[in-house]
Amino acid sequence: MISDRLESLQEYPFRRMNALIKDIPLPDGNSEAIAMWIGEPRHGVPEIARQPLSDSFADYGRYPPVDGTPGLRHTMAAWLSRRYGLPDGFIDPDRSIIPVQGTREGLFMIALAAVPTTRAKGTPLALMPNPFYPPYKAGAVAAGAQPVFMSCTSRTGFLPDLDSLTDDVLDRTAIFYLCSPANPQGAVADAAYLRRAVALARRHDFLLVADECYTEIWDRAPPHGVMQVCAEDDDLSHVVCFHSLSKRSSVPGLRHGFVAGDPDFLAAYMRLRRYAAAASPMAVLTTAEVLWSDEEHVEENRRLYREKVDMAEAVLGNRFGFFRPPGGFFLWLDVGNGIEAARKLWAEAAVKVLPGAFLAEDRNDGTNEALPYIRVALVGDHDSTREGLTRLAETLAEGN
Repeated sequence: MISDRLESLQEYPFRRMNALIKDIPLPDGNSEAIAMWIGEPRHGVPEIARQPLSDSFADYGRYPPVDGTPGLRHTMAAWLSRRYGLPDGFIDPDRSIIPVQGTREGLFMIALAAVPTTRAKGTPLALMPNPFYPPYKAGAVAAGAQPVFMSCTSRTGFLPDLDSLTDDVLDRTAIFYLCSPANPQGAVADAAYLRRAVALARRHDFLLVADECYTEIWDRAPPHGVMQVCAEDDDLSHVVCFHSLSKRSSVPGLRHGFVAGDPDFLAAYMRLRRYAAAASPMAVLTTAEVLWSDEEHVEENRRLYREKVDMAEAVLGNRFGFFRPPGGFFLWLDVGNGIEAARKLWAEAAVKVLPGAFLAEDRNDGTNEALPYIRVALVGDHDSTREGLTRLAETLAEGN
C-alpha cells in the first residue's frame, strides 16, 4: 500500500531538528528563543502587495489558470530579460516561462517530466549537490531516478566538481540540479562554470535545472545566471532556471515562482502540470505581477541582508570558519560537530540553528561531509540577529 521508493527519503530536515531538541528544555532565565534555522524571510511583506491582494478578493470565486495570465507571463519574462540583459524576444512569454506555486513544488515535479523510464546504459541518474535542497532528491526518487550526490566542500568551492563526472555517469544522467547561489553555502557559479554545465547537458542529452532562487540576495556583485549563457549562442535547449518571490520579495507565504527555459521541454512539463499542479489563486498572480515589476523593495531587502552579514563578520570575526557568502542569507559555520552544536545552542542559549548533516547525504562509508557545520539563517530583524549571533559565539566558544 506504501511505495517502497519512500524508504530512501529521510525525515525532512526541520522535523529532524525538532526531534533532536524535543527533550531539551529551554535554559533558565529570561532569554527568549531566537529562530535562525529556517530560511523564512522576516523583513515584512512589501506594502505594494497590499492593494492587489485586496482588489483581487472576488477572484477567489473562479478557478485560476495553471499557466498564469498573459500579463504575468510577460512581466516575468521582462524581469528576467532586464535582470540578465537578455536580447529582446529571447524569453517567449507564451512558450518559455511558466509560473509555479512556489519553487519547491516546481523543483520536485520537474523530475517527473524529465526522467525517462530507462537510459541506454542503465537506470537514469539525477545529479545534485551535497548538501542539497531536499525536494531535489524527493523529485528524483519519485521519478524513478537514482540520485547521485556530488560533494560540495571548500575544496570544490562549495559547488559540484564538474571534472569529477565521467562519461558513463553523464550518459546515464537525466537531470542535473544546480543551485547558485548555493543553499546553504552561498557559493556562486561564474559564467565559465555555467557554460561548462550547459555544454555537458547538451552533449549528454540531459536537463540542467538551475535553481537561482537566491540570486537577488548578493553581497558584492549580482550573480551570473544560466540564461545569460544560453543567450550567448541563442539556444535554450536542455536548460531551465527557477526563480522565486519568497526570498527576493520576502513573501514566502505567497507561494509564487517561475521556471523559464527550453520551450520544448516546458511544453511537456506544462502537459504534466495540467494534471497535477496546484494553480496559484488569481490574487497571487495579480500580486506577483506587481512585485516582479518593482526593484525598490528588493534593493532594500538586499541592504538589510548585507547589514546582517556585516554584523556577523563583526561578531564572529575569523572564528568557526566564517566567510562572507557571495549570495543568499545563510552562514555556513564549521563548529566541529553541527549536531552537537545545535543541541548545545538550544540547551544553553535558546538559539535554534540547523545541523549541516541534516541537509546532506551520508557517503558510502557512513561519514557525512556536512557534519562539522551548522546553517545559520540571517532572516530576523537587526536586534534579534545580533543577539542570536552573540549568544552563538559566546556559547560555542565556551567549548573550545
